[in-house]
Amino acid sequence: MTEVQDLAKFVYNRHYRDLSKKAVKELKLRLLDSLGCAIGAQKGEPAEMIRQQIHAFGGNPLTTMIGGGKTAPDRAAFYNSALIRYLDYNDSYLAKKETCHPSDNIGSILAAAEYADRNGEDFLTALAIAYQVQCRLSDVAPVRDKGFDHTVQGAYGAAAGAAFALGLDENKIANAIAISATAYNALRVTRTGNLSHWKGLASPSTGWTSTHSAFLAMHGITGPEEVFEGNKGFKDTIAGDFTIDWQKEDLERVTGTIIKKYNAEIHSQATLEGVQELIQANRFSPEDIVKIDLNTFNVAYNIIGGGEEGGKKNIRTKEEADHSLPYMIAVMILDGNVLPAQYLPERILKNDVQQLLQKVQVKENKAYSELFPNAMVCDLTIYLKDGKRLYVDKKDYEGFFTRPASWETIIHKFKTLASPYAEEKKLDKIIETVKGMEKHNLKELMEILGNLQ
Repeated sequence: MTEVQDLAKFVYNRHYRDLSKKAVKELKLRLLDSLGCAIGAQKGEPAEMIRQQIHAFGGNPLTTMIGGGKTAPDRAAFYNSALIRYLDYNDSYLAKKETCHPSDNIGSILAAAEYADRNGEDFLTALAIAYQVQCRLSDVAPVRDKGFDHTVQGAYGAAAGAAFALGLDENKIANAIAISATAYNALRVTRTGNLSHWKGLASPSTGWTSTHSAFLAMHGITGPEEVFEGNKGFKDTIAGDFTIDWQKEDLERVTGTIIKKYNAEIHSQATLEGVQELIQANRFSPEDIVKIDLNTFNVAYNIIGGGEEGGKKNIRTKEEADHSLPYMIAVMILDGNVLPAQYLPERILKNDVQQLLQKVQVKENKAYSELFPNAMVCDLTIYLKDGKRLYVDKKDYEGFFTRPASWETIIHKFKTLASPYAEEKKLDKIIETVKGMEKHNLKELMEILGNLQ
């Protein structure tokens, strides 16, 4: 048995009864959180562009596009995943050398489960599989330092979840994963230097192609059976050697994922909570700030603080702003929060935030790095003209696994994002359906999501 066949056996033999009550709750919370992100992103520039292309190209109308319309399942997976991802407000998973967003898989699982007319229990199981596969590979087979994107592990997770949702047998599940994992190994340049739309579309593209791979396998297309261990396979060319005993795996990894409190890159969350606490506890004017010093852990410094993935003070676009600690700290001080409004073009380019972000200095504290990913330790000092110093230190935030987000918190976030695009009754119906997902057919949820007004 090859390693992908071993993984396929694990996927094929999963059941809803394998999920703990905690895992079911956390899956539902992340589903509602992600749907809020999706509904709130409908007017985003990339979403409009993708929708125009889908309308121009067509597609057999078998599955629902959030906000209205139907198209082919792989295209629906791309579009709905793009909505979930665009705001950069969905969940994350922190491994020692990799960070991913496992809710990026939701668009693929929605499309496959709707196509196959699966019930809520099957949908939740498929989603748990996608989470488990992507997160566990992030644990043991990180690829960021090799120059590859975290969507690499996503290709395994999305294909596994979609294949399960389609009800494929073990052989076809193995082929779905093998096709997807062989073909879609993305470069990390997606998130370095001056950022483009692709920062928010790399994971949706993986969701699209992984869903497509599952359908190819459904129709009998085969993939490389030694995708993991073979000559020029994943281990040989990218990841190096690692071991996962899939037959000993559970479906609980979702309980270790974390939810964003602020509309900002995940490694900024504790810092931003600290800044918000400072401005709420102290009276000072942004004009009185001389400088701001942040000490943080290595991943935050390297990805969003100006470290190895490039400078973070030449900010022109949303994609650059939500991956810049200097920008996010500055806009939090000026506006009191970091939400989608803080990424409008006119806000990003305004002189006040452009000037203040230049005063932010970010450094790595190696002691803090040692504590990651079990904590997000940081400290921040604001120096004022009168000589006063404002100081805060943090180790986590509301939404981190040490301080989990509640239903009340997620419902508030969901309604904040979705209210401009859907009537209150529809939002309440979505919440009710997600809370009782195991009692509903997936098509019931998609019917609501396709008719929000």
